[in-house]
Amino acid sequence: MQRQVALIKQSLFDQGFLDEQFMELEELQDDVNPNFVEEVATLYFKDSARLINSIDQALERGSFDFNRLDNYMHQFKGSSSRCLRTFQQVKKEHATLRKKLEHYFQLARQAGPKETARRSK
Repeated sequence: MQRQVALIKQSLFDQGFLDEQFMELEELQDDVNPNFVEEVATLYFKDSARLINSIDQALERGSFDFNRLDNYMHQFKGSSSRCLRTFQQVKKEHATLRKKLEHYFQLARQAGPKETARRSK
């Protein structure tokens, strides 16, 4: 099962869903906080889902408050110069990443603790 977890993790890196920040988070995980990365991801998805919903509602209303949209987009993506199509793509990627990481964390919990938090090559 550890091998399956490693393969999924590598696949997430290969697909561009994970990057070095994920590795940095894993380095903070220890015996005291064995699910630290999963907890951070869960908080991210909770907060970002709220932001996505706020952006969606603002766009559906049609009367754009660009300052508010700018604030939401800045919070969510770190940049406010995104068009509607880009936002739709971000929403899709967000949902895909969430599903993939949920599956990864579920298998990782079942596999038990690992020896290191190093990225497999």
